[in-house]
Amino acid sequence: MNTQRNIILIGMPGVGKSTIGVIAAKELGYQFVDADLLIQQQEGRLLHEIITEDGVEGFLKIENQVNASIQTEWAVISTGGSVIYGKEAMEHLSAMGTVVYLKLPYPALQRRLKNLKDRGVVLRAGQTLRDLYEERTPLYEKYADLTVNEYGLDIEGTREEMERQLREYWGAKKE
Repeated sequence: MNTQRNIILIGMPGVGKSTIGVIAAKELGYQFVDADLLIQQQEGRLLHEIITEDGVEGFLKIENQVNASIQTEWAVISTGGSVIYGKEAMEHLSAMGTVVYLKLPYPALQRRLKNLKDRGVVLRAGQTLRDLYEERTPLYEKYADLTVNEYGLDIEGTREEMERQLREYWGAKKE
């Protein structure tokens, strides 16, 4: 069993990875690590500036490298929505903790996300939010140890469901 007990949050932009991550970390007494902030710190630029200046592929390379180098224990790690494109990053994160996919149905996600460009969302030329959702969903499902369906849940409800699933998952792993 993984003794580091990190919780890695993956999912589309706007599902609440950072918000739920901070609250869960406080509740559990864990550290909180925001991978997007680590990228911005390392690069000295905002996410959308990196994407604009280095292009989508350049950003994904930086994101993969930063996420693959995270070293922490007993932390909730909030990743960027595009982390699942980085094979090294996902192998590293999967090895260091439990990967939790925060899943929101497309219509609810669409209502939450207003300006994708300012958020630093990785969209290729001509790609819509729907395209992105359909492209990423199978990748989130592939890497997830647990999936929390947020449909009909508020932030607190999502956090409670995530913690319930984690207790069950970690309990089952001991046997």
